[in-house]
Amino acid sequence: MFLSIKQGAIFVADSHFNDKNQQFLIFLKKLQSLEIVTSQLFLMGDMIDFISGESKYFIKQSQEIITLLNELSKTIEIIYLEGNHDYNLQTLFPNILVVKRENQPIFAKLDDKSVALSHGDNFINWKYDLYCSFIRNHYFLNFMNMIDFNYKISKKIENALLSKNICHRMKNFEELVNKRINNYKTDIIIEGHYHQGKTYIIDNKKYINIPSLCCDNSYTKLVNSEFLEESI
Repeated sequence: MFLSIKQGAIFVADSHFNDKNQQFLIFLKKLQSLEIVTSQLFLMGDMIDFISGESKYFIKQSQEIITLLNELSKTIEIIYLEGNHDYNLQTLFPNILVVKRENQPIFAKLDDKSVALSHGDNFINWKYDLYCSFIRNHYFLNFMNMIDFNYKISKKIENALLSKNICHRMKNFEELVNKRINNYKTDIIIEGHYHQGKTYIIDNKKYINIPSLCCDNSYTKLVNSEFLEESI
């Protein structure tokens, strides 16, 4: 899959929307009111703290986000890279290009540069791949819905996620990036997932980790072919 990244494109990652983290809702309302303007929006995964196309409780909890994204998709090209907290989303977003984990990275062009984009939880190991396949299984998720009486399971998951501290700095992040770029053959690599908001030039490759919207209250915008951090 090849895309053309447009000047003015916006990249947003790891907003982990829930009752505590409301930054993504604020951002989308600013897009709706044209306080923030773009014609192309890349959602880099983990936009909602938990959701799947099968999870009735979390769809209900995130309905305002879903409605806003579907409305914005009528005028903005939106590319949604599924993360490890949000998956099986295509049924929720019929006019958005939803990219499943197994189809990441996706590839794009920026000027004369090649670009790879992924949420960032790929290239881990086969055990993690197996786990990801299992928890995304449509039949398993429908079964969990069947036994989720009065949403007790969903609310337990929600409370566990609300209690997590997901904002921290990784001391060995550059070392991790050095290993990750070996999986890519492109000039530019763009990922979310790690909540670090760092950029590195390694072996003539530019690695960009999009900041976490809920941790840093910021996103990345392409201005004159430069990736700039902006605040909501």
